[in-house]
Amino acid sequence: MLPRLDLITVAVNDLDVARAFYLDGLGWPAVLEVPGEIVFLQLNHGLLLGLFPADQLAQDLGVDTASVRPGVGFTLAHNVSGPDEVDDALERATTCGARIVKPAQRAAFGGYHGYFADPDGIRWEVAHNPGWRVEADGTVRIGVID
Repeated sequence: MLPRLDLITVAVNDLDVARAFYLDGLGWPAVLEVPGEIVFLQLNHGLLLGLFPADQLAQDLGVDTASVRPGVGFTLAHNVSGPDEVDDALERATTCGARIVKPAQRAAFGGYHGYFADPDGIRWEVAHNPGWRVEADGTVRIGVID
């Protein structure tokens, strides 16, 4: 598994309030918005911040909503080039002491993903998203896969 961070997803109370703060207030650019579901913001070269309602993030993780609270709920994501790499990364993490939070499976966004928690409980998503690419200037292009 390459040492790389592609996406930080944070749990928010109210997506509209979070969107207004980051886009309108701070002026950070959105690269993809799925109204009522998630907003992706470009941070630096090849790195996105996802704003995701806490209850929906818990649902995506497959965990109790009490374990994903705004302000402290987040996941880190590592994107790979195919479903087999998702499986391999989750298996490798498990052999190193990780706990599988959500087994690899087809994702709502059209790709393939799973989650593991490291020995301290930090949750990582390993995903293959055919709509993800990073341009030479570091801008991330991401789209929902049909």
